[in-house]
Amino acid sequence: MELTGFDILFRLLFAHIFSDFIIQSDKVVSSKNKKKVASHIYHSLTHAVLSYCILLQWDKWYILPIIFISHLLIDLWKTNQKDGLNSFIIDQSLHLLVIISLWLTLTEQFNQLADSLMYLLKNEQFWVIAIAYLLILKPSSIFLSLFTKRWRMSHEIMNNLQNAGCWIGYLERIMILTFVLLNQIEAIGFLLAAKSIFRFGELNNAKDIKTTEYVLIGTFASFIIAIMVGLSVRGLL
Repeated sequence: MELTGFDILFRLLFAHIFSDFIIQSDKVVSSKNKKKVASHIYHSLTHAVLSYCILLQWDKWYILPIIFISHLLIDLWKTNQKDGLNSFIIDQSLHLLVIISLWLTLTEQFNQLADSLMYLLKNEQFWVIAIAYLLILKPSSIFLSLFTKRWRMSHEIMNNLQNAGCWIGYLERIMILTFVLLNQIEAIGFLLAAKSIFRFGELNNAKDIKTTEYVLIGTFASFIIAIMVGLSVRGLL
């Protein structure tokens, strides 16, 4: 059976996710972390065989060595890195790069992909949306920090996780902007309700009224920024 287009990509992605996260046992992960090469070989071989079998491209024998060797080298590299989010993201990005490269080789879509990328980069809508998402991240955080500085108390950050508020702000503004661009304005109300429920305890504490007001000011200002940016982008588009 001859597979074409995205069918090959989806099968390669399925094989990767299934091999890396579903059937890989904790015992194998622990053994790999102890730098036991046999476990790395076993996992990489499983990955390669599954990918080869699920593609049903029996004449494309080079699928086996490409996936086996690349997966083995990437995992061996990761074993020598400090375990954390950064190494995980780099590891998965490298695997994804191999998968996409193999997909492009099998489908011979290098030219089509290049044309699509050039079209995207020449499309002004792409740049407008990209600028919008950039604006609601660090620039908005700096503005909010300066805006709420007059009400900030020296002790208000003491019991909070480091940078947690900043990341909460990033995530909520990304969701709000996305909702606005998708014309799902009503979803913003559910987001505000969910945040209120999680913070009900501290907001309901009468003796911390100053903290309550500070949180509300920051929340509403953050929501307004994201909504206004989203509506501006929709207006431009």
